[in-house]
Amino acid sequence: MPVLQAPMAGSSPVELAVAVAEAGGMGARGALQDSPDRIAAWAAEFHARSSGPLQLNVWIPETARDDQEDRTRRTSAARAFLGRFGPPGESVTTLRPAFDEQCEALLRARPTVISSIMGLFAPEYVRRLHARDIAWFACATTLDEALAAQEAGADAIVAQGMEAGGHRGTFRQDAAEHTDVGLFALLPWFADHLRVPIVAAGGIADGRGLAAALTLGADAVQVGTALLRCPETATPPEWSAALTGLAPDATVTTRAYTGRRARAASTPYVEAWSRPGAPSPAPFPEQLELTAQWRRGTNEVDPANHWAGQSAALATDEPAGDVLTRMWRDASNLIT
Repeated sequence: MPVLQAPMAGSSPVELAVAVAEAGGMGARGALQDSPDRIAAWAAEFHARSSGPLQLNVWIPETARDDQEDRTRRTSAARAFLGRFGPPGESVTTLRPAFDEQCEALLRARPTVISSIMGLFAPEYVRRLHARDIAWFACATTLDEALAAQEAGADAIVAQGMEAGGHRGTFRQDAAEHTDVGLFALLPWFADHLRVPIVAAGGIADGRGLAAALTLGADAVQVGTALLRCPETATPPEWSAALTGLAPDATVTTRAYTGRRARAASTPYVEAWSRPGAPSPAPFPEQLELTAQWRRGTNEVDPANHWAGQSAALATDEPAGDVLTRMWRDASNLIT
């Protein structure tokens, strides 16, 4: 079925990827915080349990656009602001392994797809990826990004609408606040200008959304929030409860968790960063590290990032395979 699991870093255990692949979709892993050894072990376990297709995803590092003095100032302000939530715990150094080492591990894991978000792979890496018969799926939020990825050798474009939960895939993070295009406006625009297949992502959680995406020019869809309440995902109870009945307009975009813009359920912690007088969160990865440090010291900070797309209310606690099967059945009935 033309349904891909979104490669959600921190929310893509082997159990979920296997369930999706065995149901006829494509399993996935967001490898942002994985060491090379972890990537290898996770992929080996997946391949031992399923012969289905697999996508492994990594973030493209952004070239620093702010000077070190500004980063230090913003980080100090964010650290001081976090003091209102209680005492910090043990400091956290870095939560992101070396990008080049991750990329080598992804190649060795030999998934069906290696996908990128927030930028493009270097030409030499694309050549090596294709030499191993691995497809490259590139996330894009604008047509300019999509065309650049197509020119760089991407085999498919993941069209990410503003409805999507988790991090925005914009190539330039300083432009993330200005790239809010809805998926169903993005799809026909991409379809009219691209020659490679399109995977629709953002706000799709049932057969109606799948049918609509295919009708508007997508070749497949990618779903994330729809699977967060499935038992295989093992989403923390507080986060899962926040998704139940969550209205589309109850989600917000924030940099409070990681320093990069992402869509989440509104919580007291997230809301605090948008109140008058609050500083801007620190840059990535400093904000990510600060959030982790305060989680170790106080219960006043969300124990998990409450990522949520605008389709969160459609997510159910059914097994992932049942979610995908019903989604494809309902979409097929609507299309025919």
